Amino acid sequence: MPVVILRGLCDPILVQNLGMNQEDIIRIILDVAFYVHKTIGPGMLETVYKNCLAYRLWKRALFIETEKPIPVIFEEVKMECGYRADIVVERAVIVDTKNIDAIGPLQIAQILTYLRFLNIRHGLILNFNTVLMKNGIKRVLNGF
Repeated sequence: MPVVILRGLCDPILVQNLGMNQEDIIRIILDVAFYVHKTIGPGMLETVYKNCLAYRLWKRALFIETEKPIPVIFEEVKMECGYRADIVVERAVIVDTKNIDAIGPLQIAQILTYLRFLNIRHGLILNFNTVLMKNGIKRVLNGF
């Protein structure tokens, strides 16, 4: 599946010049996640939530990349795509959408790996398989 890059209403450099930082971006992502969860509810396929989230973030004028390849380098071996990140927002936050019973240590370890390989500090795991969206959010920081 090819990488889909959606550009919002303004260029990402312009958004950064407006004083938007990672905390502002995360606030928008969470706002959109609550909206998507409230509108659709739990029980759909993970791709439904990912696509709706990406669309709403694009409508909020954020630069997003969906299914972004994560290159892996192991010693002298370089693989162009070891995994695909669900959504990367403004090249600053990885969003991993889930539809699972609960977020556990494995999901946290996985997103930490993605953050490390993409050299990004902030990650969000959004589990839409909850009655209340606030119970399906896990923020993860990469300490580099």
